[in-house]
Amino acid sequence: MDLPRTPSFRLDGRRALVTGAGRGIGLGAAAALAAAGAHVVLAARSAAEIEEAAAAIRAEGGSAEALPLDVADIADAGAKITAAGPFHALVNNAGTNRPAAFPDVTPEDFDAVMALNVRAAFFVAQAVARGMMATGISGAIVHVSSQMGHVGGARRSVYCASKWAIEGITRAMAIDLAPHGIRVNTLCPTFIETPMTQPFLADAGFKANVLEKIKLGRLGQVEDLMGAILFLCSDAATLMTGSSLLVDGGWTAE
Repeated sequence: MDLPRTPSFRLDGRRALVTGAGRGIGLGAAAALAAAGAHVVLAARSAAEIEEAAAAIRAEGGSAEALPLDVADIADAGAKITAAGPFHALVNNAGTNRPAAFPDVTPEDFDAVMALNVRAAFFVAQAVARGMMATGISGAIVHVSSQMGHVGGARRSVYCASKWAIEGITRAMAIDLAPHGIRVNTLCPTFIETPMTQPFLADAGFKANVLEKIKLGRLGQVEDLMGAILFLCSDAATLMTGSSLLVDGGWTAE
């Protein structure tokens, strides 16, 4: 009897771009993809940080390089991504948050969050997708969204708007890019302990409220997402597109 074989999670011979790669989820994504054999290009504004991260990956036998850029500078980032590509995978991770109660949100808050979380993410993905199409690569694009792209949250009206937008963009992209063999999905974490969330989680009351909603009773760690990212970028997910992978500890279960 010929048994079915599990598709490979290896990424040998492939190139991956990770934005916001110097710390937190982006650093975890870069480490996971490199450990699976991909050559990883780490992109962020913080040149020293991504150089250090790329060096750490190489020190462990991986293949990595730094690509300093500002994803919010659409023209410059697009040119640099095109020159560094093509890529077989993108983890579109760069993002921000400016929590505020809805009546207190300023136009500056709104514009800053939407510019990075939506506008920049859209055009980074476009640059990568164009490179894939031009070279016939059947690749994978992973937008790092959030559980807040599926529910609402206090003091997070703009952040929720940005992540719901990413969920919609992902589904439309998946339809447009499917004929080219390019898959597009979102990864939707709960609260992960990272440098970005640390200031919020330092508030004992806020942290207690978060833990009450996470059914598994603990905050997420970057390591909790690394397997999911690898899955979405690998051949194990070749029939998955236009979907969301929630790694939320059960937050959205009710």
